Amino acid sequence: MYASIFFLILSSTVFSQTLIKGSVKTSENVSLQNVSVLLINENEDLLNYASTNKTGSFSFEVYDNTRKFLVFRAIGYQENKIELINNKTNSIDLDGLILQNKPIELKEIVLDIKKPIFIKKDTIVFDAKSFLQGNEQVVEDLLKKIPGLNVDPKGTIKIGNQEVEKVMIDGDDFFEKGYKVLTKNMPVSPIDKVELYQNYSNNKHLKGIENSNKVALNLTLKEDAKRIWFGNAVGGYGLVSENRYDFRANLMNFGKKAKHYFLTNFNNVGVDAVGDINMLVRPLRFDEPGSIGDNQSATNLLGLAVDLPNLKQKRVNFNNAETLSLNSIFTLSDKVKVKALGFLNTDENDFFRNSFETFAVGTTRFQNTEDFVSRKTKISGFGKLDLTYDISKHKTLEYTGKYNTNKEKNSSDLLFNTDLLNERLNSTNQLFDQKIVLTNKFKGKKGFVLSGRYINEKTPQNYSANQFLFQDLFSVNANDTKQFSENSMQFAGVEGHLLDKKENGDLLELKGGSQFRLDHLNTRFDLVDNQDHVATPDSYQNNLKYGTTDIYAAVKYRFKLNNFSLLMQSDFHQLFNRIENFDVSTTESPFFITPKIGVDWKINDKNKIITSYTLNRTNAGVLDLYSGLVQTGFRSFSKGLDDFNQLSSSSGILNYTYGSWGDKFFANSFLLYSKNNDFYSTNSIITQNYSQSEKIIIKDREFVSLSSSVDRYFKTIQSNLKLTLAANKSNFKNSVNNTNLREVTNVGADYGFELRSGFKGFFNYHLGSKWNYNEVLTTIKNDFTNNISFIDLSMQFNDKLNVQVQGERYYFGNLDKDNNKYYFLDVEARYVIKPNKLTFFLSGNNLFETKTFKNYSVSDISISQTEYRLVPRYVLLKMEYRF
Repeated sequence: MYASIFFLILSSTVFSQTLIKGSVKTSENVSLQNVSVLLINENEDLLNYASTNKTGSFSFEVYDNTRKFLVFRAIGYQENKIELINNKTNSIDLDGLILQNKPIELKEIVLDIKKPIFIKKDTIVFDAKSFLQGNEQVVEDLLKKIPGLNVDPKGTIKIGNQEVEKVMIDGDDFFEKGYKVLTKNMPVSPIDKVELYQNYSNNKHLKGIENSNKVALNLTLKEDAKRIWFGNAVGGYGLVSENRYDFRANLMNFGKKAKHYFLTNFNNVGVDAVGDINMLVRPLRFDEPGSIGDNQSATNLLGLAVDLPNLKQKRVNFNNAETLSLNSIFTLSDKVKVKALGFLNTDENDFFRNSFETFAVGTTRFQNTEDFVSRKTKISGFGKLDLTYDISKHKTLEYTGKYNTNKEKNSSDLLFNTDLLNERLNSTNQLFDQKIVLTNKFKGKKGFVLSGRYINEKTPQNYSANQFLFQDLFSVNANDTKQFSENSMQFAGVEGHLLDKKENGDLLELKGGSQFRLDHLNTRFDLVDNQDHVATPDSYQNNLKYGTTDIYAAVKYRFKLNNFSLLMQSDFHQLFNRIENFDVSTTESPFFITPKIGVDWKINDKNKIITSYTLNRTNAGVLDLYSGLVQTGFRSFSKGLDDFNQLSSSSGILNYTYGSWGDKFFANSFLLYSKNNDFYSTNSIITQNYSQSEKIIIKDREFVSLSSSVDRYFKTIQSNLKLTLAANKSNFKNSVNNTNLREVTNVGADYGFELRSGFKGFFNYHLGSKWNYNEVLTTIKNDFTNNISFIDLSMQFNDKLNVQVQGERYYFGNLDKDNNKYYFLDVEARYVIKPNKLTFFLSGNNLFETKTFKNYSVSDISISQTEYRLVPRYVLLKMEYRF
């Protein structure tokens, strides 16, 4: 059905096109190059553009017969404007058009030529107006229309295959990697241009020194949106849906001395208003000067089994969310800038799942059924203070302080086979994070970064279940279990990083420092009978302190040889590890070196190859070492190794690109191969009522992954085609129910296409399909192939009315024919009462009223089918008011 609609629309579009071509000359009959040829309508809206080549020629297509004009502009010549006469032919030839000379007075030159895309050094500028199609509400909607920018369903923004570092507003960054708070909420109307920064440096003093391939976005505002308070409010309530609401508001002021962005959101329609807030709390940067401690965190041991299917979050997110965020940036003087962020979020989430799982390992075979209903209430608070002090033109001191707290209350009713369990889990996370960075740029291209950081994080949890499934493990009379656990972490470190870029382009980097981390893992597992304590099994308790000091140095040198860059790097680590387990202490002090070599080869302007090979050693973490069993689920326990270890591995990458992501044709392929000389696996005992696993170290594991994508813009249909292919294969070994080590092989493949139009007229589309293949091979083979297809249609009937239609189809190859296809339809109509002031929306979700969604999965020990309850159909009447 979707394909028929698409080809009908496509054929009508193609056959109604008119080719406009011609050439431009001077009055002396000399061909004019770089003349801007603008196609506009009666309202002088830009519809298309071109520039004349060396012979003065130009050409492009027109796709409807409305009244249009061509405007020819060139510096030093008089503007020429002609109307296009609809002669009902397939081409219009304007050969030999003459532009008359115009004397230039420099004082009166006004350059008013706006191109949709233009480039200045490392910055690509997109004129926002040229990419608007009339249905955009927030910044994310605009970014989806810009060629080369990929915005996934969760709001992550990528340039090609690389995620952006940040999204700024007039050069100031509010949210770092948590930019979804901005892009999912800020209205699109104030945006004038979108600037893409290539070779971006998060540290302004290292621009042009470090070899950076990072990218970032900057939103520049229209003049009438600066230095004033403005905003919008959108509210909606269910028409034929009980108690459904969606409300959001933004209040902003972006001046030179202060920038303010306040937002709020209340909804119970499954909308994620802020994205992954953890990216705001813990923005992760790899191997960047000043990023010490970014990879340090404490992890919870236990969580209720709430695994969402591969659907849009709004389809399965039974929520009741309230969000408030207050954010300001103050420029106190030419030297001092302060940024203060505040974030508060509360949410109630309900989750419904039924599953049927068949276990088969050796001679052990059984089936489990689960009917699972859960509720989670969560309160999150986050505060951050950034202080930037420019000591001098080349020296800056930066301080960052963060405090984050999360409190969760989880409850579930679980019918496990014939037993009804009531689970309760209360979790808290508290993070206190302080960092200071001093940057000094020396003469030439030299820079030194000195950074220090302190982190304190705690994750206490209390868990209880009112059914006792462990009669085969404990010979006591009990009917309940309880577990308290806390994983706390303290980190302190200091690091110096010197960068010296030579005149020939070589770059020398020297890095050294010391980091200390202390983990304390405390768990207590109790057996309870009618609220009375019965027993505390000895082998199910932990009181572990694990401290590690890493004194390290690194040398990195990048040689620049014409079109080649050769990277050579060595990291030196002296570790001092200490374990204290129930007052028994052991220590070790290993030393190791991790080398790396890499080559970048720019064959020509179109072809580029990047390759590297790395040897690595990884020090064990606290969750690898604990000796007592810990309850990690209502029927599962796990334990660590109770010993020091450092795992060794090697990896190689090969990346080939053709063209640039902004070209009409762009291809990118990435190959990764890694080998673990030793790796963590498990020795497990699995029965119908419980499972216990302990970590073991196994030799030799391999992983290979290939991904490739091709982007091609077709001017004849003004559409971009994207093809993707990804495949991976891995193998590992484990032991189940005292069997010998089993070889397990996983194979996966993803392939698909997307086609997105960029018409300026009434209609636009975005459609695609993706297939996913999974295979698990042990003594038997289990595999399946799933498919997801979608089509999004946008219809702009006039300046006041537009309609969006979104359809999705899911196909599961291993489910029975009556339940392997699922269809979804969402529609939103938007009517503008008063431009830039008042708009009404009618929004419908899940109009086919698909109530449940069944998924299929395989592993090395089981095959499962899981059915999820979906958010029912609702229709909202919404109103937006801008002020």
